[in-house]
Amino acid sequence: MKMTLLYPINQKILTNIRTIEMVGVLMRIFSFSLVSWLGSSSPFMFVWVLNTIDSVILSWCSTLKKDYAYILLNTFWIFVSIVGIFRAYNLVH
Repeated sequence: MKMTLLYPINQKILTNIRTIEMVGVLMRIFSFSLVSWLGSSSPFMFVWVLNTIDSVILSWCSTLKKDYAYILLNTFWIFVSIVGIFRAYNLVH
């Protein structure tokens, strides 16, 4: 049984999955490059929000492809990013 709400979205993603994955990977490279280049003056909230978005994109793509290793890796990064957002807001020490 197909999920009627997500089915059209998933079909669009599957049609363009290579491009969408590349955008997610480039987002991750960009966010971690900012931290590498700027060090402690990095815009950490921006980096963690961007990292969360790319993790969701890559998790969704890997789920559609049934690539379990990348599902695990990217969902792990979602949780790491959420902790990073909390730390950037000084909600967790």
